Amino acid sequence: MQVYDKMTDTSKVSWLTVDAEEAGQRLDNYLMKHLKGAPKSLIYRIIRSGEVRVDKGRADVTHRIAAGQVIRIPPIRLAEPDESRKAAVPALEFPVIFEDEAIIAINKPAGVAVHGGSGVSFGVIEQIRAARPQAKFLELVHRLDRETSGLLLIAKKRSALVALHDMLRDNHNIDKRYLTMVKGHFPDPKRAIKYKLTKYNTADGERRVKVDPEGMTSHTIFYRRTLGKASTLLECELKTGRTHQIRVHLSHAGFPILGDDKYGDFPLNKALQRAGLKRMFLHAWRLNLKHPLSGEMLSLEAPLPKELQRYLDQETAQDEGAAS
Repeated sequence: MQVYDKMTDTSKVSWLTVDAEEAGQRLDNYLMKHLKGAPKSLIYRIIRSGEVRVDKGRADVTHRIAAGQVIRIPPIRLAEPDESRKAAVPALEFPVIFEDEAIIAINKPAGVAVHGGSGVSFGVIEQIRAARPQAKFLELVHRLDRETSGLLLIAKKRSALVALHDMLRDNHNIDKRYLTMVKGHFPDPKRAIKYKLTKYNTADGERRVKVDPEGMTSHTIFYRRTLGKASTLLECELKTGRTHQIRVHLSHAGFPILGDDKYGDFPLNKALQRAGLKRMFLHAWRLNLKHPLSGEMLSLEAPLPKELQRYLDQETAQDEGAAS
């Protein structure tokens, strides 16, 4: 990275030149790394207002930057880094499913955010960075909802991150499967659901997603695995990766996920807590993908957490031989 004006001098416009290792990432993510301490709202505002320029032109927050592009940064005022908050991030390793020189696949527990922000001081990525201070590069490849457990990929090299983002964007050489348990008996052995989805904020500022004819196309294939007493275990094959996609697809289809506190059956969720299910039953279970650097096929699997397996066993104990 080449800097023409010091970033610490907020009274001046600054220009950054993107190097090869930084190429391929979104413009908003790039600025968050270089404007440490700047809130996301500020970064989005200066991009959308046109104050940030890429090669002298306006760009969207989702613009993928390329090597050699020059980014204009307007004069901004940043708070001094809070060293006490930085020191408070606990160094923590998570269960590793796979690791080599390019990627880490961990088994994320439910209840842990993947990154800090929106009222969360730190998440998985900050804790792993704190546990591995010698690592030169650690970046999230994708996200999981805080309430969702399971496989989460982290890139250890920029080239691996770019290759994996290409796979996820075009949905090639990667197969993502989740396990979920839903209210009611799912009638079809296999069902493809396609809805257009759009994001919105509730009155209190919470992010939500809804089915909307003007939204972005989303596609999930559901496979019925096991029928329980009053529920169904489904395997979910993601064909697109929209925010809350599985949760909204199932809720809109009339089969809300057990324990879902955003799109679920709220009276049922209270009863489920008394029955021992105290979280959303959604788990990122399996990833089949080509290694981003070697091209070797990888098959990664994170078994159901004990609390979900326990509830599944309880729900299906008297239903041996049911359709699957």
